[in-house]
Amino acid sequence: MKVYDDVQRLVEEAHHIVIIQADNPDGDSLASSLALEQILGDMGKNPYLYCGVEIPGYLHYLNGWDRVSKELPTNFDLSIIVDNSAGSLLESLEKSGKRGWVASRPCLIIDHHAVENSISYATLICNQTAVATSEVIYEIARANKWPLAINAMQMLATAIMSDSLGLVSEGTTARSIHIVAELVDNGVSLAQLENARRELMRKTPDLLKYKGQLLQRLEFYDDNQIVTVTIPWEEIERYSHAYNPSMLVIDDMRMAEGAAIAIAFKLYPDGKVTAKIRANYGMAIAGELAKHFGGGGHAYASGFKIADGRTYDDIKTECIAKTSELINAHIKGKHNETL
Repeated sequence: MKVYDDVQRLVEEAHHIVIIQADNPDGDSLASSLALEQILGDMGKNPYLYCGVEIPGYLHYLNGWDRVSKELPTNFDLSIIVDNSAGSLLESLEKSGKRGWVASRPCLIIDHHAVENSISYATLICNQTAVATSEVIYEIARANKWPLAINAMQMLATAIMSDSLGLVSEGTTARSIHIVAELVDNGVSLAQLENARRELMRKTPDLLKYKGQLLQRLEFYDDNQIVTVTIPWEEIERYSHAYNPSMLVIDDMRMAEGAAIAIAFKLYPDGKVTAKIRANYGMAIAGELAKHFGGGGHAYASGFKIADGRTYDDIKTECIAKTSELINAHIKGKHNETL
């Protein structure tokens, strides 16, 4: 495939390669980055992991998370942005004043999100049918005969399992399952990966009590189809080093009876508001909702950030109204399909 040939050429010509994650790292972005780090290192390259924010505590079960730096190096030949095509999610890079360094050198995006590329200086390599960015990396590696050591394969499998919710999300395809099977055939133990995740995701009594507080603050709208929670800065500051507060409860929010979509808002001292969005099976609107606010993601998992001076109350009101509109349009569309 020609697009994979272009990736091969750029990688062959580079030695120092920066692997960049967005300001909202998740299981797919981190595990894919770690897999790419291993692959490039085995090819004789010098990879460097960058993310403009701290890696959240709930991802610390992935060995190598502590190699991710908040400092962008000056000496690199190529950058690869992983799991993100939205410029708005590279705010920390922009604020650092080093965006020009990335823009002045070859830059690739490897992604799977069905959003328009808003990073004008980068070449997008995207497969929207893939359930995770790691799928795209795997296909590139196979096509170009890149080395796939066991550590890299473990990370690729972890990333796929993370973004596909264990191969049960609507975005999971036969190819997703085949890739995981191929990785297992080559020595990856899914049980071992899951046991490591569970062991390192144990929560302190303090965190469990805080989770109870968040659950008590849930708000329900539109006949309980929309579930929201609001997390103020004081709690972000206190708990984020141990665990992303929104991730403590967002899956529980989706499990509420009648829930179609869960939205966790975070409030920052500078007026910035972020939202993490998770939609339930059959309600593929998370990406559309995030796009409305300039964010990105895919049909069932997405997010956005707003720092334009609007109040949180105005943003929340608009978000709930837009979500209701999307839910009703989705239900109407499904109804019309059956007529």
